[in-house]
Amino acid sequence: MLPGQVGIDLVPFSRVRAMLAGSEELLTTRMLTPREHELCYPGRTPDVPGIAGRLAAKEAVFKLFRADRGTLPWQGIEILRGSGGWPEVHLAGRAAHLARDARIEHIDVSIAHDEPCAIAIAYVART
Repeated sequence: MLPGQVGIDLVPFSRVRAMLAGSEELLTTRMLTPREHELCYPGRTPDVPGIAGRLAAKEAVFKLFRADRGTLPWQGIEILRGSGGWPEVHLAGRAAHLARDARIEHIDVSIAHDEPCAIAIAYVART
């Protein structure tokens, strides 16, 4: 068995708050999918830790692809809640293509958040 591969990223809550204060539309239409948006806006106010965790998870997943060029396919990496409440990775479009090129079939992700930031680790086992 070959060793696994890990991606990690950290997003400060202050960065999310600055995005929300500047151009919330950029965050909600470019970086979050409609289903993620529903999870991150449970009421009238945004869930800043939840948004930071999802952004960190997307960055961590992207690092697994070892892509030479290009920008992060924000809409192609979706972080949703699994049946047990655990984060679950869904890939589409360019992100799914990058995963296939990297021979990645399944990605596990773990997210933690506590003021002042969120951290995410993405892991893929190699067989």
